[in-house]
Amino acid sequence: MSEALVATQAPEAIASGVSGARQFWRRLRTQRAALVAAAVVALLVLVALAAPLLTAIEGQDPTTYHPSLIDSARGGVPIGSFGGIGADHWLGVEPQTGRDLFARLVYGARVSLGVALAATVIQVLLGLGIGVAAALGSGWVDQLLSRFTDIFVAMPLMVMSLALLAIVPQSFPRPVLVTLVIGFIAWGNTAKIVRAQTLTLKGLDYVAAARLSGWGTWRIACRELLPGLAAPVITYASILIPVNISTEAALSFLGVGVKPPTPSWGQMLTAADVWYQAAPQYLLLPAGALFVTVLALTVLGDGVRVALDPRAASRLSVGTGRKREARATGSPKSAGSAGSGGSSGAAGSAASAASAEEGSA
Repeated sequence: MSEALVATQAPEAIASGVSGARQFWRRLRTQRAALVAAAVVALLVLVALAAPLLTAIEGQDPTTYHPSLIDSARGGVPIGSFGGIGADHWLGVEPQTGRDLFARLVYGARVSLGVALAATVIQVLLGLGIGVAAALGSGWVDQLLSRFTDIFVAMPLMVMSLALLAIVPQSFPRPVLVTLVIGFIAWGNTAKIVRAQTLTLKGLDYVAAARLSGWGTWRIACRELLPGLAAPVITYASILIPVNISTEAALSFLGVGVKPPTPSWGQMLTAADVWYQAAPQYLLLPAGALFVTVLALTVLGDGVRVALDPRAASRLSVGTGRKREARATGSPKSAGSAGSGGSSGAAGSAASAASAEEGSA
């Protein structure tokens, strides 16, 4: 991937004078699904950041109990249709407590997205540093760091997270603790990807030229290797974010993640597992938010991967050019069919000419 990156992007940048960011945006614009996913992610982030403003407009907060809005005779089911939806409570109220669901949902987005993003940053920084150090170090350094990385790759994330979160005092902020646990345990795959990519980049001519010119290892890593590592690292980070969101939700669902009254989508699902019949919106709202967020981030990550991969972009441009050429010539078939049809026609004409020459002889 890196060789194609160097061979394709460098001449293109010299010929057109377009920056790498503009090339990336130009390729990303051609993918409508990725643009829609980016818009959804931007909207979710905006809602999470504006949670205090949105709840102030509604006039509610995520922790205040409203016992008058629940029917204690029926076990705490919200009073009213659709879980108590109204002008004062836009998405209804929580069973048994009467807390506002809209306020808890938007504040839960802050926790889920914040934990996932912060854990991803920790994973990328650790994986990048250890992966580059292993690839550029001596033989025993590479072996030591590689075996150390293998330990964390083989380590079961959920089991270790459950163990660590269970023994830490309850006074420690749970969102910070979940972030640290996920970030410091699940960095192994990032390090292995960075190490493999760095070993590939080490064999390229421009890195060898920098080494022969007297540059030190640190300068080569910062000036020559890190730009080549940007594409795979960004692509893998975009995949890690939805994975970390699901991990945080699973830990909260198991009861060792974010604790009440702090709202979290996973923690809301934990409390909603017995209310899916009496108050289905209490289960469907956080589950739907998780589904939409993970799906949008996954589609966006795939779009970023294609936009950062020049080979994929060149294949798309070649295919588009063939289709455009086929439409210009008025051929109803695709370019590939037209090309093969043209070759078959030429072969048939040559065979007919040879037969005619034999008949006349």
